[in-house]
Amino acid sequence: MEVKSTTKFVRLSPKKARDVAREIQGLPVSAALDILAFTPKKAAFLINKTLKTAIADAENNFALDVDNLYIKEAVIGAGPTFKRFKPRARGSAGGILKRTSHIFITLAETPEAEEKPKRVHVSKKVEA
Repeated sequence: MEVKSTTKFVRLSPKKARDVAREIQGLPVSAALDILAFTPKKAAFLINKTLKTAIADAENNFALDVDNLYIKEAVIGAGPTFKRFKPRARGSAGGILKRTSHIFITLAETPEAEEKPKRVHVSKKVEA
């Protein structure tokens, strides 16, 4: 079972947010929350909010155990860009791009340890 959570139109550039998202991919939820709590970036705060939303959805809507969840995907997509102008020398104008991003987090249950079939040793008979 997978649980998805999104936060859209965040006023943060995707390039800055991807650094934080890469750190938590593939980790158990508890470890990811610890990393995000002690990362001093705006992206960590916003990704933490989205992750907590996904955890709450998994627990309340799908009755999943939080201890068995891990982060399958943490994707940061580019949102719309606000275009602004700043006055420059000699009457010209320079463009400013204010970027936004969309945060997508997918949680999944940890795959149970699959039992491997026992190997049966078959001896080869050599006929002379």
